[in-house]
Amino acid sequence: MWVWQLVLAIGFGIGSAVIPVLNAEVYVLGVGASGKLDPVVAAIGVSIGQTIGKVAMFLAVRYRPGYAAKKGKPPKPVDLGTRRGRFVQWNRDVSKRLLDALSDRRWGIPVTLLSSSVGIPPLYGVALIAGASRMGVVTFSLSVLAGRAARFITLALGVSLF
Repeated sequence: MWVWQLVLAIGFGIGSAVIPVLNAEVYVLGVGASGKLDPVVAAIGVSIGQTIGKVAMFLAVRYRPGYAAKKGKPPKPVDLGTRRGRFVQWNRDVSKRLLDALSDRRWGIPVTLLSSSVGIPPLYGVALIAGASRMGVVTFSLSVLAGRAARFITLALGVSLF
């Protein structure tokens, strides 16, 4: 019976990793509150599914067509006299800082772990930016799996106490 629970949870985890409307936390809490299924198995399955989905997003950004050709081109200049131009420049600066942080070994793993376990910064954005960084696929996968497992197992155990 637990195999089907695990397969269902992995499927939901993959879906919720890519489609933000599907909430994995609500799924784990609902499974735990219902008492019909094992919440820890659901938490492990959702963690695995979320990791698969986030790695797919990571790889989609890393290997998108035209990425290598676009990498060396300088960005188009913006007019800093306009509000839009200042916003575009600010967005470029923030993105560059995040790319640099995720590319650095000292900051890439802690940022990914914090994002996957606490949700700040959002893991959806971190997965996309990490795909454009120099972070390795295995490093990203393991840190997302560890953070997601800690988050969902804590939720499952907390709900199963009541």
